[in-house]
Amino acid sequence: MKTTGDQQLVKRINRSVLLRLMRRRSGLSRAQLAQESGLTKSTVSLLVRELIDEGWVTETGIATAQGLGRPSIPLRIDGSRRAMVGVEIAVESLRVVAVSLTGEVIWSIEEPLSEREPGLVCRQVAQLVVRAHQVLAEQTLLVSGIGIGLPGAFDEATGTVRFAPNLGWRNVVFLPLITQALSEAGAPPVAVHVQNEADTAALSEYEFSEGEVMDSLIFVTCGTGVGAGIVLNDRLFIGLQGMAGEIGHSILQVDGLPCSCGRRGCAETFFGARALDRLPNPAQGGVYLGVVLQNLWTTFDPGALVVGGPSCDRYPGILTTARDTLAGYATRAGVVEPAVRPARYGLLASAVGAAALVLYHELRPMHAPATVSPTDEAQDHPDDLPQDDLH
Repeated sequence: MKTTGDQQLVKRINRSVLLRLMRRRSGLSRAQLAQESGLTKSTVSLLVRELIDEGWVTETGIATAQGLGRPSIPLRIDGSRRAMVGVEIAVESLRVVAVSLTGEVIWSIEEPLSEREPGLVCRQVAQLVVRAHQVLAEQTLLVSGIGIGLPGAFDEATGTVRFAPNLGWRNVVFLPLITQALSEAGAPPVAVHVQNEADTAALSEYEFSEGEVMDSLIFVTCGTGVGAGIVLNDRLFIGLQGMAGEIGHSILQVDGLPCSCGRRGCAETFFGARALDRLPNPAQGGVYLGVVLQNLWTTFDPGALVVGGPSCDRYPGILTTARDTLAGYATRAGVVEPAVRPARYGLLASAVGAAALVLYHELRPMHAPATVSPTDEAQDHPDDLPQDDLH
């Protein structure tokens, strides 16, 4: 006999199955969703009605005839009734955005980081999040959750920032701090998710992708620090304690220049913002960026490589140089290099991706595969609706 908790988890998985299908192919009908998901027709009807009532899904209003019976009504993700709030805690600034379910930036703000002490940072973040909630409330938009990206290794299991050298943070128990600050500032109680800012930047490209959907992507962010957000097989690859993707602290030169992390010869000392500022021609830092892209390519073979961050905005030549460097390695190996493109959301990439982190968790309950046994779901939702209700 199933427990209530088990039934709720099955329901969340079923919802995520339908949402993912509609994100992949807008315009599916209830009958098509039932056929493609393997869920019973009654389950689809009940869950679609729930998703419509909650503002996740809408009917297009254009019914199409499909053989006998009532016309089918196409469904799509509703970008007009729900939003997510995304926060980027950068080394010198804060960016906060409100983003629709379809990736539209509804509102954004940026201001300098006043202090670097964790508690004070959380208070400043909370004040801006409350402003975002106020803007969304004025537009009668529902808030699905808050996502936060920060420049360090975040351990999801403990809610701890293990290592953020450019903020001077080590082993900061961040999640309780930010939830307390949000509560004290009067923010509505919604789910809060935290991740490394390069990981969130990757989600801005992955969750709001245009065109062909790929199951792997790497986003390299270049600023004071250098990091990579890695999506593999439809999941963020974060490592055992959130340290995966800390490419700024991979070694490019044995016994090279000292780095903020305590090592020497890190990639950050070659094309981090401080290193670029010292170069007569900052674009030459792109050579080292190209080396790192080459190493990421041969290690992970991703479907897409995306580069963004403040350094790319300030010195656009580094991306051109990086592409040329990568192409040189590929030519010498007799293979075709992957495409490298700039960030779609520019300097808002990490903040938008932090908002997408909310959607990422909604679509992957317990990080489990978005599938369910028809036998299991039939026990929760008897197939007691007639065929004509699936229109």
